[in-house]
Amino acid sequence: MSQSPDAANDAVAVTKPLRLAAIGDLHVGENMDRPYRDLFSKISQEADVLALCGDLTNFGKTPEAEILAEDLRACTIPVVGVLGNHDYECGQPAEVARILHEAGMRVLDGEAYEIEGVGFAGCKGFIGGYGRHMLSAFGEPEIKAFVQASVDENLKLESSLRMLRSERIVVITHYSPVLATVEGEPPEIFAFLGSARMGETIDRFEGVTCALHGHAHRGAYEGRTAGGVPVYNVSRPVLNRDLGIEYALIEV
Repeated sequence: MSQSPDAANDAVAVTKPLRLAAIGDLHVGENMDRPYRDLFSKISQEADVLALCGDLTNFGKTPEAEILAEDLRACTIPVVGVLGNHDYECGQPAEVARILHEAGMRVLDGEAYEIEGVGFAGCKGFIGGYGRHMLSAFGEPEIKAFVQASVDENLKLESSLRMLRSERIVVITHYSPVLATVEGEPPEIFAFLGSARMGETIDRFEGVTCALHGHAHRGAYEGRTAGGVPVYNVSRPVLNRDLGIEYALIEV
């Protein structure tokens, strides 16, 4: 049976690669003037979606969020992302998220979102370490609370992945799900840059095309989960210093 033109077009649309621009660690300060407006305008011409991987502000102040929000309005493509630890510093992450949401950014904190057939899952993530050196819930209540915070963030990631039925999925976090992309940082702080729990969760779900994170300013650009999922550290310092680019452009 011959396929109708409309059906053929639909099939092409499903498999068409999505051009994803990604960057983290913008660290917008309250004295900055339009720091990313031109960049966001440029990205809108070259990508289909923009992913922001946390530490969007310097101290989580509302004036910082408002400056970034004004620049985000220059984007003519969908924007999706997560907050980072810096966005929590002033104790008002919900207000920062609200300001950015009103400017058009879809802020993920255990939620999922689909754009042009690609699912986006994400959360901030948390620390805890990797492999044999991952901290376990043993000993003092303070250590157990610390580990529980890591587990709770991982549960958010798992919840967001369970919401998706997309054939292609992108995971967005601020902290790294793998050790490989934090290498280059001092080994003493590896445990404070992410957690293998997130990598293990990513590997349990089919369809994850890649994972993006920031936070590790002196880490490596690329790594993989144990299951082979590509992981990209799109922290702005890594992109600028190691690759000489302003943002990563990834086909999904």
